[in-house]
Formats: sequence, structure tokens, C-alpha cells
Amino acid sequence: MLRSYEGHIPRVPLSAWVDETALVIGDVILGADASVWPMAVLRGDVNAIRVGAASNIQDGSVLHVTHDGPYSPGGLALEVGHEVTVGHRAVLHACRIRDRVLIGMGSVVMDGAEIGADTILAAGSLVPPGKTLEGGYLWQGSPAQQVRPLTDGERDQLRYSAQHYVQLKDRHAGLAVPLDYLQV
Repeated sequence: MLRSYEGHIPRVPLSAWVDETALVIGDVILGADASVWPMAVLRGDVNAIRVGAASNIQDGSVLHVTHDGPYSPGGLALEVGHEVTVGHRAVLHACRIRDRVLIGMGSVVMDGAEIGADTILAAGSLVPPGKTLEGGYLWQGSPAQQVRPLTDGERDQLRYSAQHYVQLKDRHAGLAVPLDYLQV
């Protein structure tokens, strides 16, 4: 579902897909071929959310921002780069995710944190506020710690994952069945 907020209307290109059970609110822009999966919430009410081309926000993920206030002058937007895979139940809050990143299931990335390009953040990891994760590595833990450089195969898999979700969202979009057709 797309919902406007105080004059901000989510912008979703025709090539992108938002599941009917997901909620996208306010100042949110999705890139070409991006996808938002069931029960995900992208709440751009007090600042902006940008999701790059061919990125996917998987089931149950929550993306939010920080408002402009006395303890956060100017607030903080949320930026997700191109070809990013955000795993199930991840929480991204007012952070910056560069291109070709895998955010593992159940991970949390906090305000002002930044994850460099070509990175894997293992499932269940926590990136504390303001921390920068250098690109090209596997990070894991709470707080996230650098484990090792990514292999060439893992780097290839980051791009593969994004392209797989582009194809999968196209299949879902083509197989949509009107709700009144279903018998419960």
C-alpha cells in the first residue's frame, strides 16, 4: 500500500513492485526494478527514504528515518544503494547503505551508520549509531566486527541476489490474482 503524508507521495516507477501487504509512506522514492516484499514498512514521514535500482526490501523489514530536532539537527534520511538485498526482518534506521550490499536477516543498522559497497552483513548483526563498515568485507556480530575480505564468488553472489529478486518480483507481479477471486 502506498500512502501520502503531508503532501509527500511515494514515487514508484512502473518497473518496481510493492506487495499489497507492504506499507510505503511519505517521502519515499524507489529505483527502477526495486521491490518491497510482504509486511515491509518504509516510513518516510519525518525525512526521506531512497531505495536504489534493483534493490529488494524483504518481508517484515522496517525502514525509517530521524526527524530534524534539537538532538538531531537536520535529521537523517535513509539511503539504500543499487543492487542491495535487505533480508527478512531487518531494521534500517536513518543510515546509508552503499551498492551491492547484503543485509542479513534480522540485522539492525542504526542512525548515521554507513555500510560500504560490496559488503555482507551477517544475519542478526547490529551496526551501532555512526559506525562505518568498510566495503569489501564480511561483517558479523553485535556490534558488527570485520571478519574477512569477501571472495570473488561472494561479490558475484551480491549482484546475482539482486538480479534474482528483479526476476522474482516480475513473476509475482505477473501472477497477481484479484482477492475477490480467492475462496477462503
